[in-house]
Amino acid sequence: MLIDSLAIIAGFIMLIWSADRFIIGAAATARNFDVPPLIIGLTIVGFGTSAPEMMVAGFAAYDGSPAMAIGNALGSNITNITLVLGMAALITPLDVHSRILKKELPILLFATLLVLALMRDLSLSRLDGFLLISLLCLLMWWIARASMKNPGEDALTNEYMDEIPDQMPTSHALFWLVTGLVLLTVSSKILVWGAVNIATTFGVSELIIGLTIIAIGTSLPELAASITGALKNEHDIAIGNVVGSNLFNTLGVLSIPALISPGGFQADILYRDLPVVLILTISLFAMAYGFRNKGRINRFEGGLLLSAFIAYQMLLFFSISA
Repeated sequence: MLIDSLAIIAGFIMLIWSADRFIIGAAATARNFDVPPLIIGLTIVGFGTSAPEMMVAGFAAYDGSPAMAIGNALGSNITNITLVLGMAALITPLDVHSRILKKELPILLFATLLVLALMRDLSLSRLDGFLLISLLCLLMWWIARASMKNPGEDALTNEYMDEIPDQMPTSHALFWLVTGLVLLTVSSKILVWGAVNIATTFGVSELIIGLTIIAIGTSLPELAASITGALKNEHDIAIGNVVGSNLFNTLGVLSIPALISPGGFQADILYRDLPVVLILTISLFAMAYGFRNKGRINRFEGGLLLSAFIAYQMLLFFSISA
């Protein structure tokens, strides 16, 4: 029990640190090869902040725990919208200026509806996984193409230029890229091992572990990035980190258990967790898109999101007790 708990704590610490090193190394490498900042921010950084979820999902599915992988993906999306954006908006109201970000929001809503449709039969097949990962690749191509058309006109460009390291030698950047990737792999394996043992010891389902402990832990990079963005008045980055991460989770992370360990899953995912993800995604779309006024997540809405996070955790707690 003590060893399992220490494994989870050590896994989280290594996971967060290695994800940060991986992002810095990848971003600096791309910058040194003259990749536009907007593409780096929307693709490389977006992938990097979701790398913990992808690694954990991969090892969980490979070790025969696909429910933990699915719970990690859905739980991370819920945590990103409620806890991450809620805390960031409480620090400062978040305004949305980026054209590309407003284009990504409908895509995120579509991806969520697609996942709901694919999972209606209470199973994820390899065909489902292939479709999701193919859509992710198509999305990355679209983002790169849209960014290349008018690279200097989007509000995100200047914010990403300030965040991407530009004076790191390529050798150092590659070192951190490889080191971060290796440590991501090791820490994910340690974390999944500890989490599975804890779930077995207390008789808690691996799905609940994925939706709570694992989801919150793997969302810490997004929490740090969005709070930092809010403190620096980089509102589009604060929101963009969440939108990008949720897109990677929905299309990339969910495709992993489908491809590695296809099969059925608990009905709670379809009737409890997926509806929560959908409602929160629609709420994010409505707040950030604006319609009559400019897109904005104010402090009151941030408080509502944070309250939704607490309410969902209580729902999971009572579902365990039932």
